[in-house]
Amino acid sequence: MKHRAGKAAGMFALSAAMTMLLAATASVSAADQIAIGVGCTTGSSLRLRAEASTTSSVVTQLDKSVAVSILGKQDGWYYVGFDGKSGYVSAEYVIEDQDGIFTAPGRVNGDGVNVRASADPDAAAVATVNKDTALTVDGFADGWYAVTCQYGTTGYIRSDFVDLTSDDAASASGAVDIAKQYLGTRYVYGGSSPKGFDCSGFTMYVFKQVGVSLPHSATSQWQSGKGQKLYSASELQSGDLVFFNDPSRSKGKACSHAGIYMGGGQFIHASSANSGGVIVSTLSSGYYNTYFVGGMRV
Repeated sequence: MKHRAGKAAGMFALSAAMTMLLAATASVSAADQIAIGVGCTTGSSLRLRAEASTTSSVVTQLDKSVAVSILGKQDGWYYVGFDGKSGYVSAEYVIEDQDGIFTAPGRVNGDGVNVRASADPDAAAVATVNKDTALTVDGFADGWYAVTCQYGTTGYIRSDFVDLTSDDAASASGAVDIAKQYLGTRYVYGGSSPKGFDCSGFTMYVFKQVGVSLPHSATSQWQSGKGQKLYSASELQSGDLVFFNDPSRSKGKACSHAGIYMGGGQFIHASSANSGGVIVSTLSSGYYNTYFVGGMRV
């Protein structure tokens, strides 16, 4: 694995004692379980299944050469966690890391999580991070991930507080972190810099920082084909773009406003209302609930 997750040949084997623990805990929820290993997928469009069976329903699909947390083992299947989801993958398509040293993107899954100086719950906290914070996982040992946070802080987080993700998911989380830095920046029509933003200028600027190029208008972003469109607010994840259309403001275009979803029903955006500038609003509020068009995952 860095080797990145793709360097499959260098991945490790667990001890017999760990294997027994895997079997004993295979049915436990990923959200409540400490990883006892890390693996790398070796097949493309790999199906993560709800049960250890080829006839079981598909939870999601995994790309080739991504890191997954190993949570259990059962009859030739690994029970794994990835990007907040858990399920079973045939052991034929997962190689276990051998040395506990790798590089993979990760995302914090809880608030007030301590980054500790060593892999010990009693070690000093060197930083505290919140839900959806993107970080880099640099290794694994004894149920803890070695991590590097956004501003270079290094330390250890217990594995059940971090979801291994894809680069895209980490970039989306990074976009939210960047967007928050500009809270309070004034609204400027046509603005696309920290001196002042309009709504699409704000989303364009933020996503440029994580390597995604967007055009400068809400309608153009919605119609850009840059990502997967989502038509229900229940499908949104942190880092998704969100779009709205107030017919009185859109002049016949598809969208009149854009922002970035933060999770928990909130989104961050550059608002022209009452000279608000970059603010956080809720999707359930009357105006935004009424005019919600959809989201886009880039």
